[in-house]
Amino acid sequence: MIKKIYYAITGDPNEKTLKRFRPIVEEINALEAEFERKSVDELQAMTGEFKARIQEATQPLRDELARAEEEYLAVLGTDEQKFARIEVDRIKKEIREIEEDALEEVLPEAFAAVREASKRTTGLRHYDVQLLGGMVLHYGNIAEMKTGEGKTLVATLPLYLNALAGRGVHLVTPNDYLSKVGLQLMGPIYHLLGLRAAVIQNSAGNPDQGSFLYDPEFPNADDRFLALRPISRREAYQADITYGTNNEFGFDYLRDNMVQDPTRLTQRELHYAIVDEVDNILIDEARTPLIISGEARESSNYYMQFADLVRRLKPEEHYVVNEKERVATLTEEGIAYIEQRLNLENLYSPENFEMVPYLDNALRAHALYKRDVDYIVRNHEVIIVDEFTGRLMEGRRYSEGLHQAIEAKEGVKVQKESMTLATITFQNFFRMYNKLAGMTGTAKTEEEEFQKIYNLDVVMVPTYRPVIREDLPDLVYRTQDAKFKAVMEDIVESHKAGQPVLVGTVAIETSEHVSQLLKRRGIPHEVLNAKNHEREATIIAQAGRPGAVTIATNMAGRGVDILLGGNPEGLAREQLRKEGIELADIPQHAWNETLDLLKHGKDPTGVYNTPWAKVLAEKFAEVKRDAEKVRELGGLHVIGTERHEARRIDNQLRGRSGRLGDPGSSRFYLSLNDELMRRFGGERISGIMSRLGVEDDVPIEAGLVSRAIENAQTKVEGYNFDIRKHVLRYDEVVNEQRNRIYEQRRRILFEPSMKSAVTTMIEEEIEAVVAGFISKDLDAEEWPLDDLAQALRAVFPFPQDFPVEEWRRRSEDEIIDEAIELALSAYEAKEAELTEPVMRQAEKQIMLWAVDSRWVRHLTDLDHLREGIGLQAYAQIDPLVAYKRQAFSMYSDLMNDIRSDIVKSVFAVQVAPQAQQAAAAPLTPSPIARNIRTNRDGGNGKPQTVRNTGPQLGRNDPCWCGSGKKYKNCHMKSDQTQGARQKVAARS
Repeated sequence: MIKKIYYAITGDPNEKTLKRFRPIVEEINALEAEFERKSVDELQAMTGEFKARIQEATQPLRDELARAEEEYLAVLGTDEQKFARIEVDRIKKEIREIEEDALEEVLPEAFAAVREASKRTTGLRHYDVQLLGGMVLHYGNIAEMKTGEGKTLVATLPLYLNALAGRGVHLVTPNDYLSKVGLQLMGPIYHLLGLRAAVIQNSAGNPDQGSFLYDPEFPNADDRFLALRPISRREAYQADITYGTNNEFGFDYLRDNMVQDPTRLTQRELHYAIVDEVDNILIDEARTPLIISGEARESSNYYMQFADLVRRLKPEEHYVVNEKERVATLTEEGIAYIEQRLNLENLYSPENFEMVPYLDNALRAHALYKRDVDYIVRNHEVIIVDEFTGRLMEGRRYSEGLHQAIEAKEGVKVQKESMTLATITFQNFFRMYNKLAGMTGTAKTEEEEFQKIYNLDVVMVPTYRPVIREDLPDLVYRTQDAKFKAVMEDIVESHKAGQPVLVGTVAIETSEHVSQLLKRRGIPHEVLNAKNHEREATIIAQAGRPGAVTIATNMAGRGVDILLGGNPEGLAREQLRKEGIELADIPQHAWNETLDLLKHGKDPTGVYNTPWAKVLAEKFAEVKRDAEKVRELGGLHVIGTERHEARRIDNQLRGRSGRLGDPGSSRFYLSLNDELMRRFGGERISGIMSRLGVEDDVPIEAGLVSRAIENAQTKVEGYNFDIRKHVLRYDEVVNEQRNRIYEQRRRILFEPSMKSAVTTMIEEEIEAVVAGFISKDLDAEEWPLDDLAQALRAVFPFPQDFPVEEWRRRSEDEIIDEAIELALSAYEAKEAELTEPVMRQAEKQIMLWAVDSRWVRHLTDLDHLREGIGLQAYAQIDPLVAYKRQAFSMYSDLMNDIRSDIVKSVFAVQVAPQAQQAAAAPLTPSPIARNIRTNRDGGNGKPQTVRNTGPQLGRNDPCWCGSGKKYKNCHMKSDQTQGARQKVAARS
């Protein structure tokens, strides 16, 4: 109410933004006739002209930047280095600002060029509202555009414009299918304008196998990959425009910060990204981090032991479940039962602390995580189901032992526990881009979160034609049986009339239940859930066929339009495959020209008198007839079997109907036993209905109930927003440390010499060692100088015959100076022994090894800190404040440990003679862990094994896995069995 009054006084900000863009739309339209007269060569030449104008505008600053970078290299290792770095960053920022001004100047012409290229290649002309959407995206906002409004086509405008700066731009999609098809559809536009466009796909840990460049001339035997030429991942990022999934962009960033050689880097700077289905990626996925992990140790027997124990627990008596908070807690009786079964006096005594996390996870897995709802079991493997899309999240695993607990519950093999090698949340990853934009059909309800976390405004772009879909009131029943009976009647009635029906469900379990009910009625239908998502795009594209019944979990198939009457291209391809006609043999330009002729009502067989053109024409005519029939029946009818906890998910389901002004309808069927209703007062309403004598099959259609549902959804949305903010506050602590560590790695990789940095570390390490033994509080006679000498020998070759007793007559500063002088002399001697080129290379490899190995352990320590920090609340201490304070202390220790490892290793390094002959050959450090993999591998292959290199571990040395056990008592047998004993880098 207050917002409405405020807008009445100040004006609607959404309309203000659009009003600012409309004159530019008129300017673009005025250029259309001029651009229609241009040849293909002239259009392509305009790209070079635009780039030259931007280059010219920034050239003075680029010259200044070159001088500043030379100065920075000249002062490396001095006090001036920090200020030189600040100056370089300042100039880079200025260049970006001038580039933005230059892009704004060429925007009308650039958009006009893209529109003309699209008309000539795809046959699609950008509408005025799509030009508005393109400007919304260019200026770093979220464009809310309804289903069917052509978001894929809209994105071509700002992608082309921002690619002119030469920094690379990214189009981010939720899945591989959308990114691949997006490039195949829009690639001809970029190709005509002379830009290189690529796509990256999931490839089970080997990125170079999943990258393609759009090339219309490339012959591909697989028609699914038409016009896609395989390239390396690095080449894909060097393209002007790169399509890919949020997972792949994020994992490539993490992989780049694990490489040992700068030639292995793939990504350029994170300059500009458009995130498709932005609400799904930046909100639904925000709480799940990207994790690259490696095997750390064998799984504990506690998983199976506690899985067996919790099966015997009785709900309410031994444990209680809070559905609203999604928490399961043992009662006093439950704790006593566990103690009795385990023969323990006190489950929570310090000696039993190791057991408690296993018990907690076993209880959560048993009470809160349901098979075929939260996960499925396939091929003896537990696979998570995404609660928002219903898709299988292949390769992703629950963290902190929960996934192992579910595996134990289901009786499948419990996988080895893992250690985190690198991790980042989508929140922090996407905030690193210089400019970010997004598009979706449903963002307005989450506008506050987009503004506060990502600094993104939501702009609602008008539809090309008014939405005439009829959203019918919800029908609420007392029981699930009554609800599904009503759903069946609605489906049967629509199906008999020939009206297509899309049934949306919240869980796989529900979709299978609806499917069983339809089979009993003899209704043919398609099921679209996480168990067969490989075909989901094909199925959903034909959901508009007359009489079609499609069941879909939530928004499975999102990003694919449902066309009334069906998709003629898809039907034609299917028919051609049946007739044995190779789709890969059909020239892409001929196919596109045939489509263009059909869209304009012309017969293509006069131009292409071929079997495939005839099939395409037949399917177009068939779909056109069917579309008219479906429109007369009221369009696509959407049925929701349950309300989702987020309003926008419901809106997305409704939005599948009524695209581009088509007729349509939607209705939700609810029961008081639905999860959302149960969590927010369903029992109370059920009691009222019972007292009033309402029959089970009589629905409520009261505004009071609808408002109660809306209020419940608003509460849950607010609750989830608070959780995401809470997660972000903790992750920002890690993010700050991660940025500093990764900045150090980049400096090590790219700076020609790290000698000044190593010299500084030697001085600091010696000073720290001396300070640990020499104290002003002690008399000089009490100084343990023999122990100090021994400690210095652990760092560098301290002379055995050095008269340390003479130091009793020196001050602390004099002792430090003399010790540093001895250490630096030993350092110069080591360099003379190895030769300067070999020493520089060795320093780089040692520093990377030290940073990586310590950072991995630090991430594990932070995970453990995070798990227990909530207990600080009992001491009236804010857990977040305590976490920040302790994490900072741990980071200080980390930096000291890294420095110590580097200094000791530099003095201990020995290089084989052949390395002296080829100084450029890098030393190979030991891997941090084995079987490195991501938590979202895609399930397409096995994790890549990292080979271990370096000197062998002794039987009594600490094991490489970090368990603290001796090697012989830990991984020695398994390493020997594999035929490659674990090796580590030489250390003192």
